[in-house]
Amino acid sequence: MPMLEITGFGKRFTIHHLDKTMRATENIHFTLDAGEFIGIVGKSGSGKSTILKSIYRTYLPDEGKILYESDRFGLVDLAQVSERQMLYLRKYEIGYVSQFLSVMPRTTCRQLVTNALLEMGELEEIANSEAEKALIHFELDPKLWDSYPNTFSGGEKLRLNIAMATVKKPRLLLLDEPTASLDQQSKVKVREIIEKLKSNGTTLVGIFHDIEFMDGLCDKVFDMKSRTLVMEQKVGVSSES
Repeated sequence: MPMLEITGFGKRFTIHHLDKTMRATENIHFTLDAGEFIGIVGKSGSGKSTILKSIYRTYLPDEGKILYESDRFGLVDLAQVSERQMLYLRKYEIGYVSQFLSVMPRTTCRQLVTNALLEMGELEEIANSEAEKALIHFELDPKLWDSYPNTFSGGEKLRLNIAMATVKKPRLLLLDEPTASLDQQSKVKVREIIEKLKSNGTTLVGIFHDIEFMDGLCDKVFDMKSRTLVMEQKVGVSSES
């Protein structure tokens, strides 16, 4: 039984002031077993992020199903589950990392990562310890730990965003260009965490324009242009294909 199966997925957006509807993507099919990592490649505007946001239910698809094998609810269609169920899944099972950080104001860097664990029921002492380990791993300066993220650089915000999502060790992790503004050293840190999560059974769906970063990391790649899956040993697909 796959952990994630997308069948006949399609999404349209309406531009109301132009009275125009545009198709973001259509006819997407792929499956992912527990512990696998699929990379999605394609040119800008091909609908890669739309797929991830629909899995996370930020968007609702217009066509198809997004079947997910939940630890709590069993097999569910993420396009059809209740808002209460989706909130639970985001809290306990499905993580999302984007290029952008959106957090509560006047909450410090340390508090954000700690709270990610506390909301899952972790003991405060353990949550504090694990949060510090994550901040150290992603090389966020300890001087920043008790500062508000609105003062951070783009790269610092992104590293914090990744720390908040990965510290929870989700069953399914969605990665939307998580290395976009990172230097090479920071990319290595992200790769180390992904490899560790994967070895512990986390299932991942990721978008990367950096094909070298994906090499040897993904089990399969979905090409948005050809609508086909490419197995890991053949991952020589151009991000602009």
